[in-house]
Amino acid sequence: MISFIKKYKEAVISTLLLTGALIFEHSVSFEGNQYLYLTLYGLSYLAVGGSVWIKAYNSLKKGTLFSEFFLMGIATIGAFALGEYAEGVAVMLFYTIGEYAQHGAVHRARNSIKKLIDQQPDIAFVERNGETVEVHPSKVSLGEVVLVKPGAKVPLDGKLITERASFNTAALTGESKPMTINAGEEVWAGSINQDSVVRIKVTSTFKDTKLSGILNMVQEASKRKAPTQRFITKFAKVYTPIVVWLAVAITFLPYLFVESYVFQDWFYRALIFLVVSCPCGLVISVPLGYFGGIGAASGNGILFKGSDYLDQLRKMNILFMDKTGTLTKGSFEVQSVQTYNGFSESELIKYAASLEQQSTHPIGKAILSYKNGQELLPVTEQQEVSGKGLKGVINGKNLLVGNMDLLKDHQVKFSEGLFSEPYTYIHIAVDGEHAGTLSIADEIKEDSKQAIEALKERGLQKLVMLSGDNQEVVTYVANHLGIDEAHGNLLPDEKFKLVEEAIGKGNVVGFMGDGVNDAPVITLSDVGIAMGGIGSDATVETADVVIQTDQPSRVPLAIDISKFTHRIVWQNIFFALGIKVLVMALASFGIATMWEAIFADVGVALIAIGNAIRIQSRFSETNSLFSFFASSSQDGQHDHEEAHCCC
Repeated sequence: MISFIKKYKEAVISTLLLTGALIFEHSVSFEGNQYLYLTLYGLSYLAVGGSVWIKAYNSLKKGTLFSEFFLMGIATIGAFALGEYAEGVAVMLFYTIGEYAQHGAVHRARNSIKKLIDQQPDIAFVERNGETVEVHPSKVSLGEVVLVKPGAKVPLDGKLITERASFNTAALTGESKPMTINAGEEVWAGSINQDSVVRIKVTSTFKDTKLSGILNMVQEASKRKAPTQRFITKFAKVYTPIVVWLAVAITFLPYLFVESYVFQDWFYRALIFLVVSCPCGLVISVPLGYFGGIGAASGNGILFKGSDYLDQLRKMNILFMDKTGTLTKGSFEVQSVQTYNGFSESELIKYAASLEQQSTHPIGKAILSYKNGQELLPVTEQQEVSGKGLKGVINGKNLLVGNMDLLKDHQVKFSEGLFSEPYTYIHIAVDGEHAGTLSIADEIKEDSKQAIEALKERGLQKLVMLSGDNQEVVTYVANHLGIDEAHGNLLPDEKFKLVEEAIGKGNVVGFMGDGVNDAPVITLSDVGIAMGGIGSDATVETADVVIQTDQPSRVPLAIDISKFTHRIVWQNIFFALGIKVLVMALASFGIATMWEAIFADVGVALIAIGNAIRIQSRFSETNSLFSFFASSSQDGQHDHEEAHCCC
């Protein structure tokens, strides 16, 4: 109770003084009591109105005459001048209560980011000189080994040294199910160790962890405005001075046309008009709606880099998709080895793995894992041929490892073989002779088919797969998933041209991918979607939407959040404007009182804020730190400069 009084002391004091003033005005009669209740009304007004007048003065110094503070001030002083003391205080009191609600909602949005910062661990136990030392994560160098106890947060990104461990990654991905990580696989900062003590080799500095990247994305997202937000801000700047001059007209113009003109009556109507006209509820509820959408998406492992992308996603009518790592797991395995021209299998694998030893591509990793412990050979003159493979020199022999196009470019004659199965084929040539072929298979993600069906249900006109893999594999995967079109054997620039062509026809185009070669086309598309879990840094950096869980099924969910947010935002706009216009019209005809004006201003604002919060509650699935409105603020400080509306 004491904390509540401290937090809302201005409103509490004003309410107590107003109650006393009403009692002495209407229930207690003695000589000179008017001086007492007038004093109480004045003190009650100053308790909540003093700060408003200070803000009005500061706005005037900045050259802004028509601020909401000035409107409230003029309207309430006018009410006092007409003897409507209780109404004058009530306008300022309920305006302050509305401000509390606005600050609280905005603070909770800001507070979720503060909690995310708090999720960054501030302690790391590092192995140094045979001892375990406790330091701040920013003091840990790349390559050092950290120990993480059960129940503790991982301080930095790294690779697991311990054979196997389970981690809770809900704060990062929104996925409540623990992840099992094997030795050599990546562990993210902010994950919670659920097993025994584990050892992790650090691969990212404190400022470069995936958690830091997510934090930066969310902070930047809150700054990027959607077209609707920009429109409302501009609208308020034009709308407010217009209604002020209309209030002046309501006061004085009737003198020219009304026989029994009474200045006090028309002035009172104009004051009501001013109170109603303040667009605070409208201006604050729209960005809160987008905050709610971004928060709901983040809680489900979907990061929007701005509310403009949240708005754009609902308009998308064509979605292009990469195959490997996007719709498939990207966890390739060598299925078979075909050798030709006298080369042995071990010789073939040794050559291929040696050339791929620096590769980060899933296919290269599959070849390396298949080498069965063979020693790798040194490579010279190594060169990557974009979209085709690698070439280099080993022990004086010229090697090619890649797709059929690479061998054709070097006039290598193919040996007879079966290359039509739904596999990825990697051909190896030595000194211009076809040495053999590896067939490599990838596994389709469990939710890919569900995602494609859901996207069609949401009205997308066309779903297209673009891949550098051979056409047979691409066609097989597309048919299995029910994708409309599938293009294989594509180079990065060919993907770019196909997407550019679709955009040129007036479509709103999305592209979903994960590899570094997808970064240009993701940048080109209207909505670039990256698989953030296994996606390359370049792809995540250029994308507009990042799917932290690597699940294609999150894209239909993102569309649902986008559409629902848009619906809520426009509900608030029409509701707020509709009620305001109605009460302003009633005020002009002398039907509405100051109490209806208070509802049309503060009441509408509170209802609009509550409506915006519905977005978060509708799509909340986890207790992720991204839940913008999931927990109430415990902080009594109000960020007035950040939260007030800009009239």
